[in-house]
Amino acid sequence: VMNRIDRSEVNIDGCLSEVADVLETRPTLLALPLGVGDELSGIVDLLSGKALKFDPDTGKASEAEAPGDLAGRVEELRAKLMEDAAEGDDALVEKYLDAGELSDDEIATGLRAAVRDGSMLPVLLSSAVRNIGFPALLDAVVDLFPAPADRGSETARDADGAEVEVAPDPSAPVLALVFKTVIDPHAGQLSLLRILSGTLTADSQLVNTDTGAKERVGHLLRLEGKKTEQVENATVGEIVALAKLKDTHTGNTLADPSRPLTVRPCKEFTPVITFAVAARKRGEEDKAAQGLMRLAEEDPALQVTRDESTGEILLSGAGQLHVEVSCEKLERKYGVAVELKAPKVPYRETIRKSVKAHGRLKKQTGGHGQFADCWIEVEPLPRGGGFEFVDKIVGGVIPKGFIPAVEKGIREAMKAGSIAGYPVVDVKVTLYDGQHHEVDSSEMAFKIAGSMAFKAALEDAKPCLLEPYVNLEVTVPDECMGDVMGDLNSRRAKVEGMEQAGHNQRIRAKVPMSEVLRYAPDLTSMTSGRGTFEMGFSHYEQLPEHLVAKVVEEVRRQEEEAS
Repeated sequence: VMNRIDRSEVNIDGCLSEVADVLETRPTLLALPLGVGDELSGIVDLLSGKALKFDPDTGKASEAEAPGDLAGRVEELRAKLMEDAAEGDDALVEKYLDAGELSDDEIATGLRAAVRDGSMLPVLLSSAVRNIGFPALLDAVVDLFPAPADRGSETARDADGAEVEVAPDPSAPVLALVFKTVIDPHAGQLSLLRILSGTLTADSQLVNTDTGAKERVGHLLRLEGKKTEQVENATVGEIVALAKLKDTHTGNTLADPSRPLTVRPCKEFTPVITFAVAARKRGEEDKAAQGLMRLAEEDPALQVTRDESTGEILLSGAGQLHVEVSCEKLERKYGVAVELKAPKVPYRETIRKSVKAHGRLKKQTGGHGQFADCWIEVEPLPRGGGFEFVDKIVGGVIPKGFIPAVEKGIREAMKAGSIAGYPVVDVKVTLYDGQHHEVDSSEMAFKIAGSMAFKAALEDAKPCLLEPYVNLEVTVPDECMGDVMGDLNSRRAKVEGMEQAGHNQRIRAKVPMSEVLRYAPDLTSMTSGRGTFEMGFSHYEQLPEHLVAKVVEEVRRQEEEAS
């Protein structure tokens, strides 16, 4: 569907040529615009040759004769439509060659066959803002897309993982895929499912083959916009909704217990942009998180997580608009207003030098005092080494019962480094000496002494900041390569390779996370919406010295705002 045809500069022939190149298929135009720009009033249906004029208030279309000035263009494109339709069916080819003409029904039959085998791509026109072209789109879905019987068998897997062919047979055991979950304010959770085999009736028993849970089917509901209609049964190809299933979510398979097969779920969406979400009103954070989790159950392209190191709720989606619309929906459905901001980068701190340090606690407050003394050696570990604690105490200078307290104190001190307060990682700590007092020593005293020793060591061990890098894979058209490569270099990216992918180039790189927090809109701008990318965590590397002050300043600013 070519949308936004109400723009005066739209070039339909150019778009068709680009579709043919990029998708390597044969696009066939099924409509022409009726008017240009602001004068757009509808479309001309090439299959019937009639004009469909749309009422902007009701969205309904009225049929009329095509304008005379379009007659030549309509005739030319209708002839091409016949040729494309004839190629979809051998019998139609013969008739077209003999008679030079096909009826509307025969054209539809040929187009249906060509769409089914993938040899032709039907192209329709629309203007979503002005509600033009959508009845024609829905008619094309019904008339041209293959019915379940035309699609042939689906592939499922049995309990042993072996592949099984499932024919679209209404009399076979039921097999259905839950492709979407909707939270209805009145009916609760609704599971939308497509029936792939068999006939589903109310009050039947099914099994969720992904979780093993047994589900009882109550009422079958057919959804029409906001309306729901109760039906007695549904068969192959139909889409129905089931209410209040206990343990069934998007992507799960529901099957007859006599044939517990599992269907491969729809392809998982890879989020391309992430925002930190904060409730506008204090005290509504938990309510916002619960609402977002419900939205994520409805929309598989949404992901809701909590960053343990920053404490932020993160909302990831297919684009900035997708995330913003989801937040509007959160406020409309659950009454929680939220703000979106760039997520905090989870920096880490580490050391570059081995040092020895002393931690000593000695307090006398009348009665029992507090005494603990320990010596530790702190060494850097390879990147990703985490934390290692080694006990080398000999002779009982620190009793065995107090050594875990020293480790606990060190772990707590590691939660906030000396540069910007980020967690400390990749260090090895060896406890090798110390002293204790028979009366005044305690676990708490040695915990404090261990913390003191580690903090003292950090100051002398050449601490540094680590920044997270991500694996970035960008797919862009050939003509956009120069702009995209220049942009990646400006983001401190380390390009690891490039390869041809059809008419596109695929670039693989490692990039600092801080540089690509909002990469999606920038890539869209550089490639006119034709670039795509996937991103995932890679590793940590030392932050360049000239950027450390900037990070520290940002941390201080955030602390001042919070206070």
